[in-house]
Amino acid sequence: MKPNTTTNTTDYAALVLRLALGAMFLTHGLLKLLVFTLPGTAGFFESVGFPGWTAYIVAPAEVLAGVALIAGFQTRWVALAGVPILLGSLAVHAGNGWVFSNPKGGWEYPVYLVVTAAVVALLGGGRIAVSKPAE
Repeated sequence: MKPNTTTNTTDYAALVLRLALGAMFLTHGLLKLLVFTLPGTAGFFESVGFPGWTAYIVAPAEVLAGVALIAGFQTRWVALAGVPILLGSLAVHAGNGWVFSNPKGGWEYPVYLVVTAAVVALLGGGRIAVSKPAE
């Protein structure tokens, strides 16, 4: 009988995808905390129409989401919880055109991240994760 390679590779695909999304969340959250600082991030959020206080929620949420996704902890829920943050990013970049290299960045990267988070939520963490899927 032939082994089911789809199941085996799906676990690796889930791992690679959630590591990539987790690394993105972690690095963006750390950028807000360590480089721009929370007051600086709050100022930027206000400049693009969001309440400044949301920076104090978004930055730690991104760091925690990144760590959870990398570990594979509650992957589906964490990916879904990240979607509103990604939609906020999309709202900032939506009017800037397609290419992210446009002034103030385009909208294709935030859309790609929303789709990636949706796929991670649908796929789950796979077997190489802290929270294992049900048998």
